[in-house]
Amino acid sequence: MTSKPGLPAELVAEFLGTFVLILFGTGVVAMVVLFPNKNPGEVIHGGFTNITLGWGLGVTMGIYIAGKISGAHLNPAVTLALAVFRRFPWAKVAPYSIAQTTGAFTAAALVYWNYAPAFHRVDAQLENTAGVFTTFPAFPGLPQAGFLDQVIGTGLLVLLVFAITDEFNAPPGANLTPALIGLVVVAIGMSFGGMHGYAINPARDFGPRLFTVVAGFRNNGLTDGSHVWWIPVVAPLLGGLVGAALYDFGIRRFLRAS
Repeated sequence: MTSKPGLPAELVAEFLGTFVLILFGTGVVAMVVLFPNKNPGEVIHGGFTNITLGWGLGVTMGIYIAGKISGAHLNPAVTLALAVFRRFPWAKVAPYSIAQTTGAFTAAALVYWNYAPAFHRVDAQLENTAGVFTTFPAFPGLPQAGFLDQVIGTGLLVLLVFAITDEFNAPPGANLTPALIGLVVVAIGMSFGGMHGYAINPARDFGPRLFTVVAGFRNNGLTDGSHVWWIPVVAPLLGGLVGAALYDFGIRRFLRAS
């Protein structure tokens, strides 16, 4: 009998899965921001639609990488919700979250390394492009609006992840699950991507934000006095619990009883 992979293998899987997710996600934002259309009406690198598709595909590929080993949480909000509602071991919550955040940080560093000439051509002082890596409120004077946005977006994510993967429901074939969850992320971005940049994942936001600080980006939301960094960390954790509770108390209890 083949033994189950241990915690080190699971952490490597979470690191690599999140690493790939953030490579595609921040990479597509870099394409849109750093290579804008030169002529009105000329579509070369796309816009927000490209961004939502890039993030969704990144999630899909990350799940394909890590799913068999770690379950491909790739998101501390998912890990926390699974600990509360699916008996995921609490001892693994912090290690998983650290692996996810480290993978996100490393991916941001690689994207910056690749696009460094473009960054310094477009934004020589690195004053206006931290948003390639991390998220900011659309209306800085209304942080509560961004908080609600992140609760709703992450709530939808975890609600649908639970629905898609629930053995009591009508789960898709194993190979389709990553694609469907990727489409969920696309839909959330298209529907709830404006108020605070559609982080819906504390590791996705905080890891790259830490990188922007190390790399010298100004106006990074962490060391610039704006204090916006906590919203895409705290709100997704809360939203994930809300989404999980809605599914379990609104749907799963009836499925288990049937």
